[in-house]
Amino acid sequence: MVKVALVTDSTSDLEKSIIDKYDIKVLPLRIVYKDREYIDRVTITPKEVYNSLDKEIPHTSLPSMEDIENLFQELEKEEYTHVICVPISSGLSGTYNTIKLVSENHPKLTTTVFDSKALTLGTGAIIIKCAELLHQGKSYEEIVELLPKIRDSISVFYVVDTLKYLIKGGRIGKVSGTVGELLNIKPIISIDSDGVYYTYTKVRGKKKALNKLSEIAEEILLKTKSRVWVMHGAAEEEGTKIYEFFSKNPNVTYLGFGDISPVAGVHTGPGLIGIVVMHEI
Repeated sequence: MVKVALVTDSTSDLEKSIIDKYDIKVLPLRIVYKDREYIDRVTITPKEVYNSLDKEIPHTSLPSMEDIENLFQELEKEEYTHVICVPISSGLSGTYNTIKLVSENHPKLTTTVFDSKALTLGTGAIIIKCAELLHQGKSYEEIVELLPKIRDSISVFYVVDTLKYLIKGGRIGKVSGTVGELLNIKPIISIDSDGVYYTYTKVRGKKKALNKLSEIAEEILLKTKSRVWVMHGAAEEEGTKIYEFFSKNPNVTYLGFGDISPVAGVHTGPGLIGIVVMHEI
């Protein structure tokens, strides 16, 4: 009998209700301070990370080889036969390569590790779609074949208050902006086809940047019915306004709202607002 496990990592920002509903296995990344270590979303909250950034900017690390190994052993014990794993972009983290490496030691499991080339709910949206298809009776092979099409249906855009944390974490990719910081120029950041950050456009001032962010998502919604997730990093009030704005759009088939994981928060700092749009396929 075929039994398919769905696996992602903690940066996919899935709600607990979704994780429970579809029994999704989540590998937590880690947040490392000089004298202590936390498990993403398990032993530390996004708020706790933001509140201590002025004292120390921690490092982040992948799920350990041991964590991944334990998960695969657990899947074998639970008599899974197949695994679909969708982690954060390989262009932003070594998580994808590490999972792939460990999965090769488990030939009993037929495993697909699929590069989301995204982060936060850009990754989460893929695994949600896989869960729905599985629920509808689609086979492992059918879902794996659809994965590139699902990934291509997703767009991720966000604005940060400062580029300082992306620069410090070495996650700046193709986003430049030291001069822009001085001029209060806010880049709208997206993810390219390699799964790396780049500047989609630039706007002066946070308010205009948030309006532009909404406009970009609206343009996609003019063409096709889509699911939308509004994400924030210690910016709940601004995020709520954008959420309410999209709640009135007739082309929104699903509207989600949440905060980004502590691991992502380390690299973006407080004040992030992000929008994930997934057109229905």
